[in-house]
Amino acid sequence: MPDYFNGRLDAGKLAELQRKHLWLHMTNHRLFETREPPIMVEGDGFIIKDIDGREYIDGLSGGVWAVNVGYGRESIVRAISEQLRRLPYYAGSTATPPYILLAQKLASLLPDLPKVYISNSGSEANEKSFKIARQYFREKYRSDKYKIIYRNRDYHGTTLAALASSGQQERKIKFGPLPEGFAEFPHALCYRCQFGRSYPGCNLECARALEAVILQEGGEDGVAAVIVEPVTAGGGIIPPVAEYYQVLQNICRKYDVLLIMDEVVNGFGRTGKMFGFQHYQAEPDMITLAKGLASGYMPIAATVARNKIFAQFLVDEEDKTGYFRDISTFGGCAAASAAAVENINIIEKEKLAENSAAMGAYLMEGLRELTEIPVVGEVRGTGLLAGIELVTDKKSKQPLTERHLAQVVADAKTAGVIIGRMVRSVPGFNNVLYTAPPLIINKEGIDRIVKAFRGALEKLQF
Repeated sequence: MPDYFNGRLDAGKLAELQRKHLWLHMTNHRLFETREPPIMVEGDGFIIKDIDGREYIDGLSGGVWAVNVGYGRESIVRAISEQLRRLPYYAGSTATPPYILLAQKLASLLPDLPKVYISNSGSEANEKSFKIARQYFREKYRSDKYKIIYRNRDYHGTTLAALASSGQQERKIKFGPLPEGFAEFPHALCYRCQFGRSYPGCNLECARALEAVILQEGGEDGVAAVIVEPVTAGGGIIPPVAEYYQVLQNICRKYDVLLIMDEVVNGFGRTGKMFGFQHYQAEPDMITLAKGLASGYMPIAATVARNKIFAQFLVDEEDKTGYFRDISTFGGCAAASAAAVENINIIEKEKLAENSAAMGAYLMEGLRELTEIPVVGEVRGTGLLAGIELVTDKKSKQPLTERHLAQVVADAKTAGVIIGRMVRSVPGFNNVLYTAPPLIINKEGIDRIVKAFRGALEKLQF
């Protein structure tokens, strides 16, 4: 076996071992029968290097939009290593100092949601929010008010309940039966309005449709929560219009339904504000966090809640089921909490949310110039979260094929820029290319991303 950890890399041996043993996420391994598997080995700032020494602008922040502060952050490494030496882990009903300090830090950023539950991943953070919502109402009303409403095209995770709450049907294929108690309401993509309307001349039917779904699922007696991404990420990069969340929030309050906002992608500066919901008039009851919480330096997630929710679980000691009887084994990793605290400090000190807003505006300006290209249907985004929807022609909006999107991604990579395309297991769904670079990116990096998009799109033939 190659002695990787002593700096001696044997690319061929590593590729052989990968084919032999590694089962990658979201990968058809048949591909590696005819091509070498990609292996990334180094990162610095917003540049990453593969095992063959090729360098790329990382337009995906670690592949899944997580490395917000960029690569090579020595202060985060020190925070992790120092905590590992002192105490790597203690879980259950006992806290550690980093655990407490992270909760305090998140509460200072989200003063209306000062109660913090730490777990491991975005999927788990969302599952916690569902469990909290269901038990909250069972404790409050002693009734079976448990259903969760989610939005079409939003994504909330890979575990079965998180998957059941995700509005991307292609991710659910062959994994059923999924848990019952979940229902969907329409997406917020104006470009493909399900109601045949145009903003601002509409009545926000996409938002008002939530009320009909709540009533269909039992109204105030049946529905516990609504979960949404402030800006839909993996479902096509969809920022709702300005008034959208006020309508949703009013409906939730009318039927005593909790509003959960999934900030797993949006959070920690990605959209140009510290949190995505801050672009809107919204007052969520719970928020879920992951990815940018520690910028991928350690696995960690959080579910944060209002005091009124936490208070419902303060019960007499004799009540053996009234408190929140839940655990997350590696939510007790003290080093992950230390990493998250230092990561947030970097975001604040270096004003990375502000840089995301500025560089995001510059990115959108460059990408919108690409609308002159026949296959570019729409460019949309917020902060450093941008997407380009590709069509065969602008009038019909017929989606371009997955093969063509894959070609654009491959050509951009050849040009030294890594971009992405949305998951499409169902033909015709989500024909969107996207980029979400680290928040430290500068104008030179943005120019290279836009140039790579342009070169790949202009080369495209169909």
